[in-house]
Order: sequence, then structure tokens, then C-alpha cells
Amino acid sequence: MFILAAEDPATPDAMTLMAALSARLSQITGDPGTSSFDADDVRGARALFVVARDAAGALLGCGALRPMTQQSAELKRMYAVPGTLGVGSAILAHLEQQALALGYAELCLATRRVNQHALDFYAKHGYTAIPNFAKYAGNPVSVCLSKRLA
Repeated sequence: MFILAAEDPATPDAMTLMAALSARLSQITGDPGTSSFDADDVRGARALFVVARDAAGALLGCGALRPMTQQSAELKRMYAVPGTLGVGSAILAHLEQQALALGYAELCLATRRVNQHALDFYAKHGYTAIPNFAKYAGNPVSVCLSKRLA
């Protein structure tokens, strides 16, 4: 069982999870991904940061929604502690449900081409490649994905 709750990204637990994500991304891609995240982007109206815990309160993962347009939001800081089966899928499903409740019709994200684990994960959940957007446009190491929400 996973408990998913909204939390400010500046809390110690959120910071712990994002630091673990940054360390993992550095291993995989050579970049921690921190330059692509601003905590203020996932605060406020139509934005969300969530932390996943087990029943005992142990940290399991995190993820966020950043508003892009009236119809679309960007997934940010998606992370599941290695070895925690189903946590990433639970966080993603929760964020997709919350995005619908917030009025979004589409979720987008960017990752690095070398992050095959992320590419496989999102493909398994119905995300498909789109032209690179915003700061990722023209960047050959990045790949952008999206999913229409139903």
C-alpha cells in the first residue's frame, strides 16, 4: 500500500527524494536534472508536488505537475526508490488523475535519450514521442513525450 500526499517541494522529505533522484540521474545521464526544475513551478494553482510513503511512513518516491498551458501540464521530478515495485506506476497514475481533476487534457515530459529505463516506463504507460518543446527544442540529447488523458 502506498500513501500519496501533496507536499511542498521544500520539505526535508521532498528534498531527500529529489536529492536521490539527482544522484541517480547523474549516474545515468551525467546530469542531475536540477537546472530543469524550479520548485516554484510546482506550487500554486493547478500545480502539484506529491510524496509517496509506505504505511510506516518510509519514503518511496515523488513526482510533480508543472502547468504549461490551459490544457497541458509537465511531469517533473518523477522518482521511485529503487526496489520499490509499483511505486512509480502508482505515482504516475495519481498524477494523471490529479491532472484530470485540475482540468488538464495532456501530460508532457522531457527526459534524456540515454535514460532507457524512463523511456521504457513511460512507453509502457502510453506516452509517445512529440517534438521537443521549450528549452528542450533542438536539443539532441533530450526526448519529449506526451499522453492524452481520458
